[in-house]
Amino acid sequence: MTRFTVNNQPVQYRLDPKTPLLWALRDASNLTGTKYGCGTGQCGACTVDIDGEAVRSCQATIGSIEGSFVTTIEALSRDRAHPVQQAFIAKNVPQCGFCVPGMIMAAAILIKQNNDPSEEEIEAAITNLCRCGIYPRIIEAIQLAARVQRGDETIANNVRPDIDHAAAAREIPALTPPRR
Repeated sequence: MTRFTVNNQPVQYRLDPKTPLLWALRDASNLTGTKYGCGTGQCGACTVDIDGEAVRSCQATIGSIEGSFVTTIEALSRDRAHPVQQAFIAKNVPQCGFCVPGMIMAAAILIKQNNDPSEEEIEAAITNLCRCGIYPRIIEAIQLAARVQRGDETIANNVRPDIDHAAAAREIPALTPPRR
């Protein structure tokens, strides 16, 4: 049995210790914000925070992280209030959105470790792949997030004030089932 902490909750998995963390999170814990991309650690869609480091969860086995603290996109900020989430929205970064959770996690870890990253430092730290080509906006968003985290700048609320965050999906016509 493998034990560690996921999103501030102690967990124990009755899975083979060689099971990739990605599958324990997605299949056993139903934390589907961490995406499966390549399965080889190249794309970064599965990036999570393990003990303060950006780790590709498809490459980390649950047995190798016993006793660790894991944070997924679900626990970064439930209401999208984290500076990186706010900046990604403000700079219109998301396109298809598949790579975005991994990018956000990698960026959040970067600005926690370096509160004023240069463009070169961002390019070196964020090696995640994006098929939509959002790289210039990612750099702008991470620099904005760092300024927000330092308190040098603020971002206006990205959600209409009359919409409850929990009910936001019900307000989007494309996500509302047709009435019969």
